[in-house]
Amino acid sequence: MATFLLLGSGELGKEFAIAAQRLGQKVIAVDRYANAPAMQVSHAFEVVDMLNGNELDKIVEKYKPDFIVPEIEAIRTERFYDYEKEGITVVPSAKAANFAMNRKAVRDLASLELDIKTAKYRYASSLAELETAAKEVGFPCIVKPLMSSSGKGQSTLKSPAEIPNAWQHAHESSRGDITEVIVEEFIKFEYEITLLTLTQSNGKTLFCAPIGHRQENGDYRESWQPAEMIPGDLKAAQEIAKKITEALGGAGIWGVEFFVTEDEVYFSELSPRPHDTGMVTLAHTQNFNQFELHLRAILGLPIPEITLDKMGASAVIISTQTSMRPTYKNVEIPAAMPKTDFRIFGKPTAFAGRRMGVVVSYDDLDSDMSVVRERAFQSAKEVIVTN
Repeated sequence: MATFLLLGSGELGKEFAIAAQRLGQKVIAVDRYANAPAMQVSHAFEVVDMLNGNELDKIVEKYKPDFIVPEIEAIRTERFYDYEKEGITVVPSAKAANFAMNRKAVRDLASLELDIKTAKYRYASSLAELETAAKEVGFPCIVKPLMSSSGKGQSTLKSPAEIPNAWQHAHESSRGDITEVIVEEFIKFEYEITLLTLTQSNGKTLFCAPIGHRQENGDYRESWQPAEMIPGDLKAAQEIAKKITEALGGAGIWGVEFFVTEDEVYFSELSPRPHDTGMVTLAHTQNFNQFELHLRAILGLPIPEITLDKMGASAVIISTQTSMRPTYKNVEIPAAMPKTDFRIFGKPTAFAGRRMGVVVSYDDLDSDMSVVRERAFQSAKEVIVTN
């Protein structure tokens, strides 16, 4: 039995902990608040400020884990290099965690070192710098915190008048203590995808079928698998994903995001862990879902192939109000729907716009994806988060 120190215990961490439990592993769940979702299914838990390096050191010393698995960005990741020197495996690697948790590091790696196609971009550390950067990139443009996830803190600017609000929004939504933001050229893409990429210590890099997704206010609302892609575009995305994950090193699942235009595939972002849009893999679309793949790769278990067995869709259950003890109405609706299931994340509190659960739906590969998506979306919309 290996010991996993899970840093970040949200809904993705919960599904990973469940996968680990099924293979007899020990999980210690860590987060900044008590009763986080993964804590509810782990052997032990700790509530600490993971941006406090000393607190992080104490937890590592207490449990002496075999593996450290980051699930969020707000971690003092520079400590990971020391943990690796002590013989602890950081997933997927200390370098990957440090680079991918910060948009500046991973974007410069992709664009400047690996010569991967990205949107034009600039950085800004003040409102004045943001005004200059936006002018250089051109309008419309997108402003994001350097450290955030799931689109949080993102703004699309159409004119200079929107810059002050974008600066404030990015700072309020940033994770960690980095104040710098990235300003990106607005790419007029036809669609965007997540390519779940699996790296193995003793095996070849594998790819899940591409996942399409829809965002609202910069946050994931729906995803579906497989997303339709021209074979040449899919091959280009796979080559880019393989190139950047090899540069970062380590074994595990990566969520690599792309914009696809009429004639180009642009690298967008990368997460060195299971991805929120990859919740769709809970709909039995693959022989292993993304959490099982992540775990097996970490343990060094052979994964000869990833098969696409069904088409699937996910839609999130969103809270519209604040609740200190959330309950759920109408869960019988997705429960009664054919080829459909749901997950309640178990977050101890709710607020307007917070993801509280997900509905997944599936069907045979020759079915109509629009029907599967609608089934998941309408079912999720019926579930009400209340006091």
